[in-house]
Amino acid sequence: MNEIIPLIRCRQLTLGYGNKEVVRDLDYDVNVEDYLCVIGRNGSGKTTFLRGIAGLLPPRSGTIELCEDLKRSEIGFLPQISVVQRDFPASVEEIVLSAFQGKKGFLPFYGKARRERAMECMALTRTESLRKSCFRELSGGQKQRVLLARALCAAERLLLLDEPVTGLDPESAETMYRVVKDLHRNGMTIVMVTHDVDAALNDATRVMNFDQIAAKGK
Repeated sequence: MNEIIPLIRCRQLTLGYGNKEVVRDLDYDVNVEDYLCVIGRNGSGKTTFLRGIAGLLPPRSGTIELCEDLKRSEIGFLPQISVVQRDFPASVEEIVLSAFQGKKGFLPFYGKARRERAMECMALTRTESLRKSCFRELSGGQKQRVLLARALCAAERLLLLDEPVTGLDPESAETMYRVVKDLHRNGMTIVMVTHDVDAALNDATRVMNFDQIAAKGK
């Protein structure tokens, strides 16, 4: 049996917005090589939890500990796609390369290593043939896979996905799930928020149900 090694450890974690606490006193570990699916009704705290471990929402109280020498720069995050993102007037390659703008030591021109990494991520998400295409002219499924490639450029050890198949047709959703499953099979730790319970039960190594967490008050 494989040893269970925490990658992110949440202890007595409370997260919220304004005067509202959404996640309260949560104790939970995300483990190395998890494929963790986070499910629950709207407003139960799924996206709030994801934003917390992504480092985009500071805890009200409690702690989020990065373990096994995990660095924030090794975490990729794919949020729900916005209207602005859908119509962004850039090539696929430019969209994917833009992931490196937040990296330490960013220069205005991308070096060979980063371009090779971008091509590798496009190959993993089956978007390399689209690299010269205009992003806003792609289908919904293609756009989502391009944004996944962008997130992968940042994700060296952990990938966070917030409803990655929302608005996609069944065939595009199935393609996205296959890509994510392949990434996990190759060693990436995955945390995915989803309303698709069947997919969660089929593919995940663990399922985190925020409805149950809210019902228990913890």
